[in-house]
Amino acid sequence: MNEKQSHKRIIQGKVVSKAGDKSVVILVERKVVHPKYRKIVKRFKKYTIHDQDNALKVGDIVTAIECKPISKAKAFNLKEIILVGV
Repeated sequence: MNEKQSHKRIIQGKVVSKAGDKSVVILVERKVVHPKYRKIVKRFKKYTIHDQDNALKVGDIVTAIECKPISKAKAFNLKEIILVGV
């Protein structure tokens, strides 16, 4: 029980574009309750993630894990491919 566990965020989203060599942009959707109307609404955010093998294509559903910053915009690494898109 001495092992220190890191608290790294894990995000899941859909690949929306290829952003150059070894980079893809994913769209992450989350659902939140609207503060005034108490209705569940969708919020979207785009993240640039690092794809070491250039294996991803537009439409794939992937999981990414937080890492140290690779560049100004990239702070997530590809963890796994959940579903290969069409």
